[in-house]
Amino acid sequence: MAITSVNPATEEVVASFELHTPDEVEQKLAAAAVAQRAWRREPIEVRTALLTRIAEVLRAGSEEYAQIITREMGKPIAESRAEIEKCAVTLDYYAAHAPKFLADERVESNATESAVVFDPLGVVLAIMPWNYPFWQFFRFAAPALAAGNAPFLKHANNVPEAALAVEEIVRKAGAPEGLCTTVLIDARDVKALIDDDRIAAVTLTGSTQVGRIVASQAGTALKKQVLELGGSDPFIVLADADIAEAAKVAVKARFTNVGQSCVNAKRFIVEEAVADAFVAAFVEHASALKVGDPMEDDTNIGPMARANLRDDLHQQVLRTLENENTVLKLGGAPVDGPGFYYPPTVIDHLRPGDTAFEEETFGPVAAIIRARDTAHAIELANDTEYGLGAALWTGDLDRARRLTREIDAGAVFVNGMVASDARLPFGGIKASGYGRELGVYGLREFVNVKTVWIGPAKTAPAATIGE
Repeated sequence: MAITSVNPATEEVVASFELHTPDEVEQKLAAAAVAQRAWRREPIEVRTALLTRIAEVLRAGSEEYAQIITREMGKPIAESRAEIEKCAVTLDYYAAHAPKFLADERVESNATESAVVFDPLGVVLAIMPWNYPFWQFFRFAAPALAAGNAPFLKHANNVPEAALAVEEIVRKAGAPEGLCTTVLIDARDVKALIDDDRIAAVTLTGSTQVGRIVASQAGTALKKQVLELGGSDPFIVLADADIAEAAKVAVKARFTNVGQSCVNAKRFIVEEAVADAFVAAFVEHASALKVGDPMEDDTNIGPMARANLRDDLHQQVLRTLENENTVLKLGGAPVDGPGFYYPPTVIDHLRPGDTAFEEETFGPVAAIIRARDTAHAIELANDTEYGLGAALWTGDLDRARRLTREIDAGAVFVNGMVASDARLPFGGIKASGYGRELGVYGLREFVNVKTVWIGPAKTAPAATIGE
């Protein structure tokens, strides 16, 4: 059986790859287990030096790797280049900070020596999505490698070139053979990997539906999991916000990566007093986005990654517009011609119950919801099964600090767009998953937080003559 890489801008087949056989997967997993046992014993300086070299390889091949991303999933080339650099920055961050994050923590104790130490768990299965095919892997792999683990990657099957490229990058940086592995397998074969005793833990970035399946499988196997799942992030604009700036940033927050990110802003909740002004500015900025060839530097909106994703999104738009109260302000239909293109689309006057309010819209569709006042805006923001990120725009920072505690999300950004940062933990609550990536908390997800207690040594009494 083979999987194909299809260019979503042209619908042409780029390459075809045979899936790994069960015997090949077994060989790769056996090699990963051996490599990890040796890697965990390497000094932290050796492990972090590898991260630095991986970052160097990424930067040296930035254009080549960016073109792989754009060719396989349609991201505008400027954003693909930025994705490669973000991976390198994160690797550099953990190279610099992992020794401190992993240092033993001494605990004061009378007459004993006590400490908390951080040991690696082992081989970690990483089930990764197509939307950020390099970033999603390296944001996990950088801290995992630093901690002494071995990444074992099952990537989305529409980005096989990227999946194989990240394995080659780590190898090119001088990693021990088998330490970082990509397997090309069908999704139905993932459970067997989770059940294998050589897999110590699982990390997944993907949909909530898939997250529930993986969580059930890993839970049955008693394997540690980190799940970063879907989101329907609110972008809350209060009446005292800088409306012009909020609208400008809101367009970027929605349409970056052609709207195909769990952490894209999706529901724009605006106080009624400023809603007309915000919508007018938002539509103006969105109308100026260039839809076209993602290999061109000035393209803002490339194709969606697959035809079924575009078609599903369009059905969500049609169902939303069945409510006669909603108003289509921009877009609303697939672009004619080759490629899986969908234009920037803006729908106003949504309410709870409308499709684009209730469901995650994974593409370039913005939902505008009007709130009576601040309390109503927070209520609407929390009226979702998801809880990944949220943005809050206001001119009153004291009030902002209070309101951030009332918003159900793994992250709240005030007067800015939600984004991941190597220094800050990233993850969600509710149906957006659990566990954290990035920062010190992300580094410690796949370690054994071990208590070590050592009592005073007692010398055995000396033997006497005749005994």
